[in-house]
Amino acid sequence: MRAFVFPGQGSQYSGMAKDFSVYESSKEVFDRAEKVLGFNIVEIMDGDEETLKLTENAQPAIFITSYIAFLELEKRNILPDVVAGHSLGEYTALAAAGVYDFETGLYLVRKRGEYMSKALEPGKGTMAAVIGLDLDVIEEVVRSINGVFIANYNSQDQVVISGLKEGVELAMERLKEKGAKRVVELMVSSPFHTPFLEYARKKMEEEVAGLKFNKPRWPIVMNVTARPTQDPEEIKENLIAQITGSVLWKQSVDTLKSMGVKECVEVGPKTVLKNLCKRMEMEAKHFTEVIG
Repeated sequence: MRAFVFPGQGSQYSGMAKDFSVYESSKEVFDRAEKVLGFNIVEIMDGDEETLKLTENAQPAIFITSYIAFLELEKRNILPDVVAGHSLGEYTALAAAGVYDFETGLYLVRKRGEYMSKALEPGKGTMAAVIGLDLDVIEEVVRSINGVFIANYNSQDQVVISGLKEGVELAMERLKEKGAKRVVELMVSSPFHTPFLEYARKKMEEEVAGLKFNKPRWPIVMNVTARPTQDPEEIKENLIAQITGSVLWKQSVDTLKSMGVKECVEVGPKTVLKNLCKRMEMEAKHFTEVIG
């Protein structure tokens, strides 16, 4: 069995539109994107890194390029048996699986980025990756500090903490003292996947309330449950819960393994998920290795 996995924020880079323009489906997708967004995002994707990394720009950019990658695979009749996406990537996975069309997905991720940016004043929140420390120790430290949460369970040796800047910085110091191999603050402006994004969760709940979600072509293993589903209402609930809930990525990969998945294909820019899957002893490739 094969899983397609779609990356989240952090996979953007300046020049990504130029790189993806070599694919036949790119022009049509870029044109469709401009109609949805009302501006030429290609210029942002190939422009200044600081502008691109803004949540409201980075999320559509990754969604668009990941969708182009999916179309290239589909055109070659290379298809998955199950899909999953990391945070933002869950929205791309749902578009690929036909839960909604490209335009709806792009609209949702742009609004998601806007609402996340407005949820907390920039600079008040941050995130940090913790590498090489037992999960029990990380959870104990996080519990002892107000305003800090575990946002991502990325692999057996990588966890991301998130919350108010002062609390995260204190947690970083304590985790280093506890013996973490590396503790790295991430270049983000908001504490993703914490209760501090409740404003964004409520606004996105309003956005999807009136939308019809279709049954996906393939099961999707979702971030907040790490379980597969093809139920449109359950998908809608999980998608909203994900904004303030933890991303159970390690648990999701474990679920893929239990379903019989032997290969993960990362469908999008960079190789973040490919590398994570390999660290969890899963055969993994980037889509460029698959299409040749």
